[in-house]
Amino acid sequence: MKKNQHISVKALLFLAVSSVLFAGCSDNKVESTSLLANEVLSSEAEPKVMAYGRFVPERADDFAWENDKVAFRVYGPAAPLKGHSSGVDAWFKKVDYSIIDKWYKGHLNGISYHEDHGEGYDPYHTGISRGVGATAIWVDNTAYAAHSFKTYKVNESGGDKVSFTLQYEWYTPLGIVKEMKTISMPLGTQLFTVDSVFTLDGEPAVLPIAIGVATHDEKAQVFFNEETGRISTWEVIHNYGVGTGALLDPNRVEGIQHIPSDVKDESHIWMFTSTDEQGRLSYQAGFAWEGAGELTTNEQWQRYLDTL
Repeated sequence: MKKNQHISVKALLFLAVSSVLFAGCSDNKVESTSLLANEVLSSEAEPKVMAYGRFVPERADDFAWENDKVAFRVYGPAAPLKGHSSGVDAWFKKVDYSIIDKWYKGHLNGISYHEDHGEGYDPYHTGISRGVGATAIWVDNTAYAAHSFKTYKVNESGGDKVSFTLQYEWYTPLGIVKEMKTISMPLGTQLFTVDSVFTLDGEPAVLPIAIGVATHDEKAQVFFNEETGRISTWEVIHNYGVGTGALLDPNRVEGIQHIPSDVKDESHIWMFTSTDEQGRLSYQAGFAWEGAGELTTNEQWQRYLDTL
C-alpha cells in the first residue's frame, strides 16, 4: 500500500468520535414520516413523471431523489456506522416516471431493488466511498468525510424540479465542520447541483475541499478535463456501461488527482478546491447508464459533461 493512499488511524478516530458524538443530533423532521410518503406507500397510484425527493424512514433514514433520467440516495441518521458514509449512491432507472416510492414499497414487501424487474435497479456500490461526487475535507492528503446527514428539509418536490437541504456535522483535524448542503435537480438532466455552505467551529471559513468520484477499487477507468472542470469514470456493471462524474467551475479547480488504494472503497479520482470566504461551494455531479438507452458510450458521456 502506498503512502497517503489510506485513511490513517488518526483519521479513523476522528470519524468514529464524530459519529458517536453527533449520532443523536437530529430534528423533528428526521423523526417524522411525511404524509405524502404514507399516502403513496399505501396506495397504487399511477406512475408520474416528476422531479421528486423524500426522506425514507422506513429504510434506515435514507434520503432519495430522482428526475426522469436518474435517481440517487444518501444515508441518514439510522444508517449503521460501519460500512456507510455520506457518499452518493446511484439508482439505475430506464423509465421516465417516478420509481422511488415503488421500489421502497417493494423492498418492504421482499422485492429487492438490487434486481431489475423491468424498470431498472441498484447495483451501484457506495459503502464508505464518495460514490457519485460527494465531498470531504482534505487535510494532509487525507479525506475527512461526514458519516450521514443529521437533518433534512424538502424545498420543492413533485413537479419540474426537486430541491432539498441536508445538514452534516462532523469532526476534522481543523475543528468541527458543519455543511448545509442544498441539492437541486430539474427534469431532463443527468446531474444534480450542489450549493453548500460550510462553517468551521460555527463560523464561515475557507476550507480545503475534495470532490470525489469512486473507482470501485479500480474497476473503473478515470478521465478528467481541467479546462472544463471535469472528473469522470467509465466502468461496466453487469454487462452495461456506467459513467459517473463531477463538474466544477474550472476557475475554482486547484488540482485533480487519481489516487488508487488497497483499502476497499477508498480508490477515487479527486478534484480539489476551496470554499470561498463565506464558506460557499457549488458544483454538479451525476451519472449515465447504458441500460437507459441514451448515453451509451464513454465518449458520449465525456462529451455530455464537457458541453454543459
